Amino acid sequence: MFPKVNDHLYIQIATSDAEEAEIEYKSRIAETEDNTLLIEIPIQEKTGRLKKLFIGDELSVYFVTEGGVKNYFYTHVIGHKEDVIRMIRINKPELDNIFKVQRRSFLRVNAELELAAKLENGTRFLVRTDDIGGGGTSFLSDANVKLEVGNKLSCWLLVPYRSGMAEHVNFIGEVVRIKLLDNGKSLAMLQFASITDGERQKIIRYCFERQFDFRNR
Repeated sequence: MFPKVNDHLYIQIATSDAEEAEIEYKSRIAETEDNTLLIEIPIQEKTGRLKKLFIGDELSVYFVTEGGVKNYFYTHVIGHKEDVIRMIRINKPELDNIFKVQRRSFLRVNAELELAAKLENGTRFLVRTDDIGGGGTSFLSDANVKLEVGNKLSCWLLVPYRSGMAEHVNFIGEVVRIKLLDNGKSLAMLQFASITDGERQKIIRYCFERQFDFRNR
């Protein structure tokens, strides 16, 4: 489904400025054309600050459809239009490049990310993830790490983005399954037992970027 006139768009700007990259702006589609969307100047709702966009700016965007489904896509600014209001012209995404994220069903991707974890007994270890999604992650561990189903782990995940910046994501994970592998290692599967919406959104953004890259190889 394509976004339509009067739909609200929620926008983050691809930038190496870590603080700016985290800010979410809200806009509205004022007009549509064959290959472009014309949107109002984005505003940061918490502060009321308007965001000036320039030709070439890369944007991570989502809009919400029925049932709370978030529809993500990438686009970039290609121009401006002066009418009754000043509008920004952005590239209209291909339908195949709009990714749906259900409210209770999260996109999951293969990913080798650095994960630091601490058990409740104080044991610390560093591993690489096998996959990641908005609902949990899995990682490979060796015999030196003693894990059991039900263990709670305090975790710090390093998440890199296309812009070149990286974020640390903090969460509490619960081991829900352990699979022994032929090479003597084990695959531990974690679900997020405690994670803020902001931290989860960082992971969802990473998954979206990865999925987008896979489709465009």
